[in-house]
Amino acid sequence: MARVEVITGPERRRRWNDEQKRAIVAASLEPGAVVADVARRAEVGADQIYRWRQQFARSDRFAQVLIAPPEAASARSANEVVCGEPVVEIEFPGKTRVRIPGSIPVPLAASIIKALARR
Repeated sequence: MARVEVITGPERRRRWNDEQKRAIVAASLEPGAVVADVARRAEVGADQIYRWRQQFARSDRFAQVLIAPPEAASARSANEVVCGEPVVEIEFPGKTRVRIPGSIPVPLAASIIKALARR
């Protein structure tokens, strides 16, 4: 059976589940996205999107991910070792950057990230 949500009164409050919030926040983080435009499409205030960003950043369950195009991989400096396997590069606030090869066990990668995130 289909669900219909009727919003009455001047408040127009709506309940958003985490999946919906994440989708809206992810849309606002896309390259070239304007938060005001995303907010208008989702029928929320831009300030709400910023609050959701903060909420997910505090919960450590959401992070912005940028995927570099293949051209960027060939432009690495000569002193970097490239093993020919996928690598995840994480840049933390400040100057800390870590490159984790795809072959590393997940628990080890998680502990490295947690340790560096606390700094």
